[in-house]
Amino acid sequence: MNAPLKILVVEDNPDLAANLVDYLAAKGHLVDAAGDGLTGLHLASTQSFDVILLDLILPGMDGITLCRRLRKNTGMAAPILMLTARDTLDDKIAGLEAGADDYLVKPFALREVAARVLALARRARATMTHSPLRVADLCFDAVTFRVTRAGRDIALPPIPLRILEALMRASPRVLVREELERAVWGDAPPYSDAVRAHLHLLRAAIDKPFGQPLLRTLRGIGWQIASPDEQSRPGVR
Repeated sequence: MNAPLKILVVEDNPDLAANLVDYLAAKGHLVDAAGDGLTGLHLASTQSFDVILLDLILPGMDGITLCRRLRKNTGMAAPILMLTARDTLDDKIAGLEAGADDYLVKPFALREVAARVLALARRARATMTHSPLRVADLCFDAVTFRVTRAGRDIALPPIPLRILEALMRASPRVLVREELERAVWGDAPPYSDAVRAHLHLLRAAIDKPFGQPLLRTLRGIGWQIASPDEQSRPGVR
């Protein structure tokens, strides 16, 4: 049996909030709720939660602003699952850039919410004790979560960080979509655009500021992180 989690639901739709609270509480979890962004900010800043469910559109303070403030101003590390009716790639990238760990588009099944919550909590509680990973001038320390390239520190949201770790551990092997999803999300794979959105953020952080790209896409096959002399396969971009 999974240990009970302390969960914060920040959702302004009272019916949906009640359904989430009741369903998660029935699973044995301790659930608090906030109906607006300012109350959510106060609760998340003054209490400790294992996972936060955060609606994108909220009165008082929108979910993007709230997520960004929790990550940058308070340093809160609890996983954040963004809930929204918006499903464009730009909206998803905005939420991920603000610091969200995962994304669910409404309407969703309560069973899926519970599965995502458990997966996020398991990953957050996992202790990594591996040696630093290196590919060319890119380095990832899985103990301190520090990423550098050419000696420059690189800040990454949690999911792109896990994608980076999976690709660097496999390097120079190519990971197909199913392998990458399993390494990052376990048995709760995300919506269809999640991988593409997270890889967009990862590529912008580790490749765009530098002269030589290390993250490669093999069309119709998968992705790899490899040094320039290992990027010789045709069709790689």
